[in-house]
Amino acid sequence: MNWLLVVLGAMVGAPLRYLTDRAIQARHDSLFPWGTFVVNVTGSLILGLLTGAVSAGTAGPHLQLLLGTGLCGALTTYSTFSYETLRLTEAGAGLYAAVNAVASVTAGLGAAFAGVSLAGALWA
Repeated sequence: MNWLLVVLGAMVGAPLRYLTDRAIQARHDSLFPWGTFVVNVTGSLILGLLTGAVSAGTAGPHLQLLLGTGLCGALTTYSTFSYETLRLTEAGAGLYAAVNAVASVTAGLGAAFAGVSLAGALWA
C-alpha cells in the first residue's frame, strides 16, 4: 500500500514539474533556469506545510508518503538544478550559476521554514 501512495504522488508530481518548468521558461528570455527554481521552491513550501501538519497531528504517514515522498519527490529536482548550474558555468555565465546556487538553496530553505510556520499557525 505504501509504495502505491508514492507512485500516485509521483504520477502527479513529475508531469507537474515538467509542465510548470516549460511554462515558466517559455515566458523568460534568460539563461537563468526560472522553471527549475520555481518548482524547487514550491516543492519546499509544500514539504514545509506537510511537515508542520504532521508535527501538529493533522496529517499522518499516508499523506506524508503521497505528498512528501511521491509528489514533492517528483516535483522537485536536485539533479536538474545541479545540471543547469553546471551548464551555466560551462557557458561562461558564472554569475548566473552562482546566483542560481545561492538563491535556490536560500529560497528553498526559506520556503520550507515558511511552510512549517504557516502550518503551525493554521493547525496549532
